[in-house]
Amino acid sequence: MSWKTDRTWTLFLDRDGVINERLIGDYVKSTGEFKLIDGVAEAIRLASAVFGRIVVVTNQQGIGKGLMTERNLSDIHAYCLRMITEQGGRIDGFYFAPSLAAEGSLLRKPATGMGLQAKAEFPEIDFSRSVMIGDSVSDMEFGKNLGMKTVFIPTGTTTYEKADLKSASLLEAIKYITA
Repeated sequence: MSWKTDRTWTLFLDRDGVINERLIGDYVKSTGEFKLIDGVAEAIRLASAVFGRIVVVTNQQGIGKGLMTERNLSDIHAYCLRMITEQGGRIDGFYFAPSLAAEGSLLRKPATGMGLQAKAEFPEIDFSRSVMIGDSVSDMEFGKNLGMKTVFIPTGTTTYEKADLKSASLLEAIKYITA
């Protein structure tokens, strides 16, 4: 891969379907429902050695639907972070959009709000030196809207032909783009 990723690059990750198992037709509402996908801890450990920043950007309309609270989400993210750091990886920030899709929030992917929040917290982020890895069209459009490289991990029947790269898993993607 010719992206030449290094410490000046930022890795943006979607959560459900990329880091943890997606609950089809439901939302991960508690730590008991949160299950890391096989290979994710290793992938993030490998990415931590290369990327200057690693951030998670996740649409969480379960909050807007009243199925969970921001506190529930905070607990889930703390649990995720603990699992990742215990394996030698790191995540520098979690950003989420709690709104319903119909509300048209600027935070909700494919809008760029969460990316701009990350840049406000970490001014060194350069979107042209960033990679978005996700499993949905909105993830890919989010990355493209900010000028990032995109990696699509297909899940189910969703496809996206305009991604810069397609990969079967986060681990496979990280190994390829950091080679």
